[in-house]
This record gives sequence, structure tokens and C-alpha cells, in this order.
Amino acid sequence: MSEENNKSNSYRHVLKYTSVFGGAQGLNILIGLVRNKCVALILGPSGMGLMSLLNTAATFLSQATNLGISFSAIRRTSEIFDSGDRHTLLDYISVIRTWSAVAAALGALACLVLGPLLDTLSFSWGNHTHHFVLLTPAVVMTALAGGELAILKGTRRLKELVGLQIVSAVLSLLLAVPLFWLFNYKAIVPVISLMALVNFLPALYVSMLHYPYHVKFTRDSLAKGIPIVKMGVAFTVAAAVASGADMLVRSLLNQYVDLDAVGLFNAAYMITITYSGLVFSSMENDYFPRLSAVNSDNRLVAEVVNRQVEVTLLLMSPLLCLLITTLPIAIPLLFSSEFLPVVPMAQTLSLALCFKAVTLPMAYVNLAKGKSRAYMILECGYSVLFMLGSYFSVVWYGLDGIGWAIVIVHAIETLAIYIYLRRRFGVALSVQSLSGMAAIMLFAVVTFLSCRCMEGWMSWAVGLTMSAVSFGLSFRSLRNKRKA
Repeated sequence: MSEENNKSNSYRHVLKYTSVFGGAQGLNILIGLVRNKCVALILGPSGMGLMSLLNTAATFLSQATNLGISFSAIRRTSEIFDSGDRHTLLDYISVIRTWSAVAAALGALACLVLGPLLDTLSFSWGNHTHHFVLLTPAVVMTALAGGELAILKGTRRLKELVGLQIVSAVLSLLLAVPLFWLFNYKAIVPVISLMALVNFLPALYVSMLHYPYHVKFTRDSLAKGIPIVKMGVAFTVAAAVASGADMLVRSLLNQYVDLDAVGLFNAAYMITITYSGLVFSSMENDYFPRLSAVNSDNRLVAEVVNRQVEVTLLLMSPLLCLLITTLPIAIPLLFSSEFLPVVPMAQTLSLALCFKAVTLPMAYVNLAKGKSRAYMILECGYSVLFMLGSYFSVVWYGLDGIGWAIVIVHAIETLAIYIYLRRRFGVALSVQSLSGMAAIMLFAVVTFLSCRCMEGWMSWAVGLTMSAVSFGLSFRSLRNKRKA
């Protein structure tokens, strides 16, 4: 491995950019907390449920039509950027933007055609077709933003990416809260489109500072983008199935329970899985390009994966213990007292993060190696299990059952990906990674049981002790790794 690769894949580098993107994500989360608190107070659980349904519908439409460009273009862009050939890079960036425009057109068409079907699947009352049709601007701008972000990630514009995260979060807060205050439920669809706009325009501006905007709808330009689309199709299918499963689960809750249940589920999912982005935010921006750079050497791939897993587990462990312990206070504080019934489900759902911290770094290996079909099969398998598990848990056990279903499905996914990578590429988790996984599970389970089986100060004492011990051990280990 070259000296440059040694430097970029060192523990110091992994920790640095995990911290940088985690810090930016932390600020985003803080801003998002303020926004969600205001929205929860204004709209209540049912309003949050309606917004969740429409948001997941917009995500599904975007994922189903974006051709995977936001991800598949990163690898080749990174390779050309490393070669230093600016002319080829500019030509390839033009191809990315051209195909992003094609994806945007497909997204607009999908909104117009699938509106009635999505209405039937999502609602058992009223006619909401126009809501899905009006998501068109959001889907279009998301596709265009995906192309610009792929360019910035592939050319390693890491500082600009951090800045974009912060700018988008601030603008979404400043726009969303006043609109909800003035127009209540009527502002939901416009706010979704405005949030897509504040993601797209800053990304376009920063990208154009480095690479002037050009699109070429010629046969030659479109042909050059075929490899992007071929690789992106698998990612598109996997992402569309995942977002479709997410949308169907919320639709099931709306159909079998009520809109309030959707809002409660969304709150639990947001505060656990989504907010864990504090630790996972560097994966696509920094980790994936580094992994792609060494994709032909399985020994180096294993080294990069294990270093990322170790750092992720060490950062996640104290945060997870603290999250489980403080959820009874955090949920009413971040949303409102109406959301208290979802605390048990959120605590259960938090356990899934033990597995996600290991699964996510491993899942990128197939993409880094261009094994898009294997990635698609594994991810679609997870989505199908998630959908089936959620369906039976809703029918038999309600909200808390969904939490356990998600934990079990995450555990199965982790085992499946690990077995595949070990047999296919010889990529295995190191002793340090496995011991880190065992440690985080021990701390999380003890904290979880203390919250479920104890009451009052005893529960808090055990939970906070686990958080403190986990923090101390993680801090010492990270300090030692940083010196390595």
C-alpha cells in the first residue's frame, strides 16, 4: 500500500473524518431537533404521521427513478480525479449532470403516473392523489442534487460537503417552522419541496465553483453514462425496495391502527436509527471513496473495513447506552408528552444499532468492488424481511413488536453479509472488531434491561453507570488508536 493510502486509511484519518462529519451531522441533528419539536407541537402525532407518509413516498419515488447516479458515479469520478486528468474529469462530470437530468424527468413522470396507486396503498380515507402529484418538484430537485453531491464526493470536496450539510439544515429550519405555524397541515407538501430545494441549490452553487455546468443530450454523452446506470440500477432497485418497504410499514400502521401510530413510529425511528447518523455520516462521504481506492486488494479491503468498524463501535457504544437511558425524558422533550407511549419501542429499536454499526461498513464492500448484483440481493433480502416482520408484529404485538422485528432483521442481515464477504472475498472481521461488537452488545443489553426491569433511581443509576464506563473505555481506546 502506498504511503498516501497508508495515511488516508490510518486510524487517525478514520477518526478525524468520522468526527468531522459526525460533528456536522450533530449540528444538523440539533437543528433538526428544534425543527421537529416545533412541528410536533404544531401538528401533533397525526400531523407528524401524515408528513412521514408523504416524506417516505417522496423518498420512494426518488429512489425508484434516480438511476443510482448519486452513488454509482462516485467511484469512477474518484478514479478520474486521482489520475489528475482535468479534461476527462470535466467531460465525465457533464455526463453525470446529463443523466441526472434524465433521472429528474423520470421522477416527474413517476409522480404523475403513480399518484393514484400511492394514494390507495397509503390511505383508507379521502383522496390524497394530488398530494403525491405535488411531490414532483421535490423528486426532481432530489435527483439533480444527487448528481452534484456525487461530483463533490468523488472529487473529495469534504470541507464543502460538511458546510452544505450545515447550510441545508439551517435553511430548512428557517423555512419550515414559520410555514407550519401559519398554514398547519397545508404546509406539509410545500415544506417537503422547499427542503429539497435548500439541498439542491447550495450543492449546485458549490459544485459550479469548481466545475462549470454543462449538459450534453447527445448520443455520445448518453452512451458514456451507460456504465453509471448499469451499476446504479442495482443500487436503485435496492434503495427503491428499501424505501418502498419503509412506506408500506407506515401505510400498514395507518391502515391497521391510525395516523397517530404512524407519527409515534416515525418519532421512534427518527430518534434512534436516523439520529445515529451522528456516527455513520462519514461512511458515504469519506469511507466509501477510500474503500474504492483499494478495492482490488482483499487484504487492504479487510484492513479498511475493520478500522472503520472498530472506530464506529467505539463511538457508538457510549451514545447508545445514553440514548436508551434518557429516552423517557428525551422523547417528550424533543417532541411532546403525546409521544410518550413510543418510549418502549424506541428503547427496543435502539438495540438494532449494535448490528448496524458492523453491517454498514461491510455492506459497502460489494459497491466498492462493483458487485452491484450481490449488493442488491442482500439489501432486498433485508427489506423483504423487514416488511414481513413488521407486518406480523403490527398485527400481533403493535408498536413494540415492530421494534423487536427490526432488531431481529438487523441481526440476520449482519450474519448474512458477514458470511458472504468471508466466503466470496476472504474479508473477515478482526478479533478487535468482534470483541468491540461483543462489548457494545453487553453494555446495551444491560442498560436496556435496567430500563425495562427496574424503576426510579435504580434504573437511572445502572443506565448512567453503563454510559460512563462505556465512555471511559471508548475514550481510552480511541486515544490509543489515534496514536497508532
